[in-house]
Amino acid sequence: MRLSSFSDFSLRVLIYLALKQDELSTVAEISDKYHISKNHLVKVVHNLSNLGLIKSFKGKGGGLLLASKPVDINIGATLKLLESESVLIDCFNNEGNCVLEPSCKLKTILKEAQEEFYSQLSKYNLEDLVSNKRFLLRSLDL
Repeated sequence: MRLSSFSDFSLRVLIYLALKQDELSTVAEISDKYHISKNHLVKVVHNLSNLGLIKSFKGKGGGLLLASKPVDINIGATLKLLESESVLIDCFNNEGNCVLEPSCKLKTILKEAQEEFYSQLSKYNLEDLVSNKRFLLRSLDL
């Protein structure tokens, strides 16, 4: 299974905000630190805000904060939200379009694997991802 770059960037934003704790951060700042397109990050931040994972404050002195404590942001649940449109194979969305549909076991097996993937990730929260804070801060030159 491969995560979309959108999910990857979303996790990076969450990690960054967790590292900055209660200090406001901006899209431009995050874009600069990760070397990611500001325009792309605007879409990522907008989505994270709509999902209720971050708070966005507009205007002068505005910025971004986590909406919850890092320990309360579950990685598996977050990725499941972010990847809700992503499917492993076409038959997940196209019921009845495959001649193998009545007897194929692949779809069932892949669904089980996908659920196990999210189940494994659900063992971790955002706090776990920033437990090596000192090294992450150094990596981001913060």
